[in-house]
Amino acid sequence: MGLPQAGHGLLQFPEGSCLARFCRREKRFLVEVQTGSERIWVHSNNSGSMLGLLRPGGTVLISPALQPGRKLRHTLELVQLDGIWVGVNTLVPNRLLRRAWEAGLLPELDGYDQFKQEARSGESRLDAVLEGPRGTLWIETKNVTMVEDQVARFPDAATSRGQKHLRELIRLVQAGSRAACFYLVQRADAHCFGPADFIDPAFADLFWEACDQGVEMWPYRALVSP
Repeated sequence: MGLPQAGHGLLQFPEGSCLARFCRREKRFLVEVQTGSERIWVHSNNSGSMLGLLRPGGTVLISPALQPGRKLRHTLELVQLDGIWVGVNTLVPNRLLRRAWEAGLLPELDGYDQFKQEARSGESRLDAVLEGPRGTLWIETKNVTMVEDQVARFPDAATSRGQKHLRELIRLVQAGSRAACFYLVQRADAHCFGPADFIDPAFADLFWEACDQGVEMWPYRALVSP
């Protein structure tokens, strides 16, 4: 299946990306797809449930692995759901955050001239730390793929890791740093955002506690297409 002509987004899929048909998912990180007459296994880095997204026969976008020698030669990037493209690659939010910072597109990041990815804080590894005249800013990024009644929700499965990150962001704010969580909604049918208390009530409670403590919550909706 061919791809439309490339656009001019902040992130481009690598050459060799292609459309396929979803067949099944196994052990969270394995997805079987059909390309032409061939069935192949591809990697999914999304450990969430991807609730409601994976339908047999549905159209997906896969990208070629850039690391030589990787066992699974493709990665699951997008899933098409009722005519809407949904980004399921959980590495995209951090990549897009950096590109948006480089392009000066996020007003929240004005006044920071250094960007470091994968920074350790306490017992957690957060996705980014920025430094500049405004001081230090710690950021954790999350990929949002679930929408209920036009409300983007996170998480789509109980997440002890996500709870740990919120606790660390709260600790950083209490210690005098600025801290934020960047929620990238990778689908077009969401009009607002909130925690999925019906999926993980403990995370939802921590989300609102973090807001009260001064952790900044940044939901952004991405424009997603092949």
